[in-house]
Amino acid sequence: MTALTGGRDVHTVHFPVATPPADVDVLVVGAGPVGLSAAIELSGRGVKVAVVDRARNATLIRAGAMGHTPRVVEHFRRWGVLQRVRDEWTFPPEWNKGIRLVTSLVGHELVPTRAPSFTGQGSGRHSTEEALRRPQSALQQVFLGHLAERGVSVAGGWQLIALRQDEHGAEADLLDVDHGTTRTVRSQYVLGADGGSSTVRRLSGIEREGEHATEKRFRLIVRTGDIADRVGPAPSGTNIVFNDKASGFLAAVSSREWRVYAGPYPLDHTPTEQELVEVAQAAFGFDLDLEIASSTTFYQATRIASTFRSGRVLLTGDAAHVRTPGGNLGEGFGDVVNLGWKLAAVLGGQASEALLDSYDRERRPHNWRVADFALKRAQRSQVALADIRRIGVPDDADLSPEAAQRRADIAARLGADRIDATGVTFDERYDDSTVLWYEDGQLASEPAWRPDVYVDDARPGHRAPDGVIDPYGGTLYDRIGNDLALLVLTPDRDVEAAFVAEAARRGLGFTVIHLSSPEVRELYAAGNVLIRPDQHVAWRGDSTPEAGAGAVLDVVLGLAVAGLEPPRKLDQLAGV
Repeated sequence: MTALTGGRDVHTVHFPVATPPADVDVLVVGAGPVGLSAAIELSGRGVKVAVVDRARNATLIRAGAMGHTPRVVEHFRRWGVLQRVRDEWTFPPEWNKGIRLVTSLVGHELVPTRAPSFTGQGSGRHSTEEALRRPQSALQQVFLGHLAERGVSVAGGWQLIALRQDEHGAEADLLDVDHGTTRTVRSQYVLGADGGSSTVRRLSGIEREGEHATEKRFRLIVRTGDIADRVGPAPSGTNIVFNDKASGFLAAVSSREWRVYAGPYPLDHTPTEQELVEVAQAAFGFDLDLEIASSTTFYQATRIASTFRSGRVLLTGDAAHVRTPGGNLGEGFGDVVNLGWKLAAVLGGQASEALLDSYDRERRPHNWRVADFALKRAQRSQVALADIRRIGVPDDADLSPEAAQRRADIAARLGADRIDATGVTFDERYDDSTVLWYEDGQLASEPAWRPDVYVDDARPGHRAPDGVIDPYGGTLYDRIGNDLALLVLTPDRDVEAAFVAEAARRGLGFTVIHLSSPEVRELYAAGNVLIRPDQHVAWRGDSTPEAGAGAVLDVVLGLAVAGLEPPRKLDQLAGV
């Protein structure tokens, strides 16, 4: 462990011991990865933000989500933390061999895993980034370091006990869990990032919708000794196991801890520790001494808040949506990226409150889409597991022709059920928003959202296609940065002039990007494309709309739906 970590404690993340400030723009409740990322997003936009959490620390053995899609890695890159996240290994990087479908860790691979090319990359990619695996605690460690450098207040040991709001802001009463004293923090907005049992959601009176689970499962973290003599120096760090006792993930979270799934069990049944140990041993595929370091219950069910905004209170991550496991953390980061620039624009006086309403209107339908897919996928997996167990999983030591045939039958059954999930990863389209300038007939002609299909699409509401745009590896997203951006793909600069003048009049941060590539021009299908700070297309066209560039910005900033006049810079107001 020392060689891998340089002597660092990779198991415990200590939240700072601090007193929250009395007054901030945004108070974030919850110092999980989503809450800390919200502080990164907001502080990077000049918003005064503070984070509180009732816990004093977070531990690796409670690690939840570990896999992060290329879309999430795009966010890490913009936040300036990607290399730190890459460096925050908790197990040897050579253990990362993709997700293997196996009978056990030392058993048979049921479906071959495509090995990476040492000399090149495949085609058909929709992002310049690759997926990566790090436990939540690794992200928290990186995010805390980044926030400390910015001077952002993060305070552990403070529990939210009361929440009030009015037209001027919100007041949060916090209890010092160690000393019993209370402190009131005044803010313009409160961001609930405090998990599935969110106190912020409860105190705000926000209900949840969806069905309750009919059974439960356990996510175990088991601790092993040195098992290199059985699994080799570089075992596969991420596996999905199928055998008669174990099913689901067997994934390394450190060089001595592994995550194992157990269940399903009836809601009223509590398995013994010995039952859980036997499941874990079956996942490894050989006799070994195991210690259960952590056991948490999870459910295959969908529970989504009836609204993501109630006045001065906004919900993100699990506080807003709990669903069947599989990419949940990425959806939380997506919430943060959608909301961050909107909060900053409202606080900066450049947008109306209606822009915050669009957060709920855009993100909640997207989360329902992904949740429905995740639940159906889990239900299909249960049917597949039942079929596999009817076929009968041979003992790993059985090398007979009959055993080989059964493994082939199992592989065929698994292959029939596997689908691509590129739509889940990339197609976070917003097709019912009040702050997007949709094209005539666009929504009626949109193909239905599918979890298994994604095609780069530059219509308003869609994620702007990204790519490398200079010889040194810089991407379009790097050039967009944190501001509104106009992608200019034509020699005609009249549209550019109109938008630049209007953005300057409003004091907006505004980036203009000139590209001459015919390939990019064909992909974006317009001479000019307005891209929001969350990397979604807001408008595109070959000429300025008849109503003018100002009308487009009024829509994008929520001023049109609110019926408000656009703000002007202070120096312009002084001359009136």
